[in-house]
Amino acid sequence: MNIYVGNLSWNLKDQDLQNLFAPYGEVTSAKIVSDKFTNRSKGFGFVEMATDEEAKAAIEALNGTEVDGRNIVVNESRPKEGGNSGGGYKKRSSSGGGYKGGGGGYRDRY
Repeated sequence: MNIYVGNLSWNLKDQDLQNLFAPYGEVTSAKIVSDKFTNRSKGFGFVEMATDEEAKAAIEALNGTEVDGRNIVVNESRPKEGGNSGGGYKKRSSSGGGYKGGGGGYRDRY
């Protein structure tokens, strides 16, 4: 099971996250998400555990506990909402004025 861990201190590293979950079972991966430009923690991460039973025990035990001065949020990771989440770029619709087409674009003036 994949577990979301939020409200993390920026001081924590991947290994700290793994150590936090290890008492509850086998941790197959632990990753804190970092900003790709500054490489600074974004304050959340994901932990994957070998079995659902171990993951549920870790979620129940750790959710709301204090780690490095912050009360962490721990729950089952859910897929992103909205289906197609391909980044921030959205294709513009071709309605209205503009260079190419109707509506008083550059070509229509001269």
